Amino acid sequence: MAFKPLHDRVLVRRIQSDEKTKGGLIIPDSAKEKPSEGEVIACGPGARKDSGELIEMAVKAGDRILFGKWSGTEVTIDGEELLIMKESDILGIIEGAKAAKAA
Repeated sequence: MAFKPLHDRVLVRRIQSDEKTKGGLIIPDSAKEKPSEGEVIACGPGARKDSGELIEMAVKAGDRILFGKWSGTEVTIDGEELLIMKESDILGIIEGAKAAKAA
């Protein structure tokens, strides 16, 4: 199924954090917080000003991003848990980051 967000909304896949701390301790699933890092899967065309002019999106598919802990709405598309959020919920783009594991 193809999904295209509307307006200034973004479809995001959470990126799973490491299962060990830097000191080597293994973190059990019950103690893990949901990651606030993700990969943009799809973007809408952007928001519109009152004049009707389109404001382009600052993010694009494939960008690795950070977002707020309570941002977005969880949805399941093709059996995969994803997030739909407004572009304003995105805190920033991580540039030059190594590829991570999908959640």
